Amino acid sequence: MTGHAEHPPKDVALGGYAVREATDPADREACFTVRKEVFVVEQRVPQEIEYDAYDAEGADTIHVLAVGPEGPLGTGRLLYGPAAAGKTGGDPSVGSLGRLAVTAAARGRGVGAALVRAIESAARERGLSAVDLHAQTHALAFYERLGYEAYGPEFPDAGIPHRAMRRAL
Repeated sequence: MTGHAEHPPKDVALGGYAVREATDPADREACFTVRKEVFVVEQRVPQEIEYDAYDAEGADTIHVLAVGPEGPLGTGRLLYGPAAAGKTGGDPSVGSLGRLAVTAAARGRGVGAALVRAIESAARERGLSAVDLHAQTHALAFYERLGYEAYGPEFPDAGIPHRAMRRAL
């Protein structure tokens, strides 16, 4: 592995799994399968609001995928450019991390942190200076351990309490 441990390359084996950008249709479908399992089935987010225009091919979006021998383990996405503007206060130098999901069977293995670092790496490659996210309040400590700072009031998203967070890159 090259670079710092906290900034792994795009496709790196970590703890029995690999994290990479989801660039082909099969990888993107695996991302959507994980999101459906976590958000729609576990958290009961209505499917019609889980998927959005940023999931379409060609949007200013990067999807990342963690895969192990047992199949897809987790996913997340980065919005940048015009796609991120509505979520980052219009600042074009800030990306938006979202739709981070890890299957129940893969939790506790560092998959979520590896996905966040891969998204941050993709943001750096695109010249972004910071990453914003909207964290479910139960996950605030997870993101704080990764260097994110909460700002603003709590707000509901899909009926789940969230806080905005940011990390400079």
